[in-house]
Amino acid sequence: MSGRLRRSPSSSAPPQAEPHRSFAIHSGDRSTMRPSFVALSLLALAASPLSAQTKEKDPDHKVAGGSLPAGWTGRTDRESAQLADAKFAASGAGFHVTSGPAAIYWRNTDNVTGPYVATATFTQLKAPAHPEAYGLVFMGKRLASPQQDYAYLLVRGDGKVMVKHRAGNDVHTIVDWTANAAVKKQDANGKATNTLTVDASRADSVRMFVNGAPIAAIPIAHLGNANGIVGLRVNHNLDVQIDRFTITPKKNAAGQAKKPATGE
Repeated sequence: MSGRLRRSPSSSAPPQAEPHRSFAIHSGDRSTMRPSFVALSLLALAASPLSAQTKEKDPDHKVAGGSLPAGWTGRTDRESAQLADAKFAASGAGFHVTSGPAAIYWRNTDNVTGPYVATATFTQLKAPAHPEAYGLVFMGKRLASPQQDYAYLLVRGDGKVMVKHRAGNDVHTIVDWTANAAVKKQDANGKATNTLTVDASRADSVRMFVNGAPIAAIPIAHLGNANGIVGLRVNHNLDVQIDRFTITPKKNAAGQAKKPATGE
């Protein structure tokens, strides 16, 4: 399909971006907010090996993890890291993640086809050694295989937001770490609460929000569609509570029951 990222057969080679296309990010400056988005070229997408993201001076903690909640699967960023060194557990109607290595978590039953809105509220409970990120995974495909493919919207305690795409071992930056007034910074106790939303209910774009404020919009023409697994991501050495993780198909928008994602 025209406008989609073209990948080479090898997952280690960066995908080529269609020329003369654009996506959009919101300025995030509340003093100058406009309804429109700021257009950026898709040529800004860059692939980088995941190993470049490791932090040698801040090794992964080892947390007694135990079993994941029923129906859930997880995967660490690095093959050498052990999922058992992170703890992902049901906590009330939500989940509590103590990491450990950076990882994604998902349920195969949360594989969405068609328009939807996904949202979750993340509370960072303690300050990490340096800013670390957490957020939503969407458009997930083949998550347990070497050809894993997904996009993700993340925030961190210093008030910044990011959108990236992973294909195999390559990570492509869509929106690099950017300060945004919508993102709540951690307080003196290291605590911060942010609600993240991925809105794939429109025919023209996938829109992303933090605490109700627009962050980015990617035209559907570049994606083909937004189908795939919706899940969660928590980077390393964090203590995060996740509440109200909900995926709402468009057909439920008219007052029907939402599809919850709880620990039950």
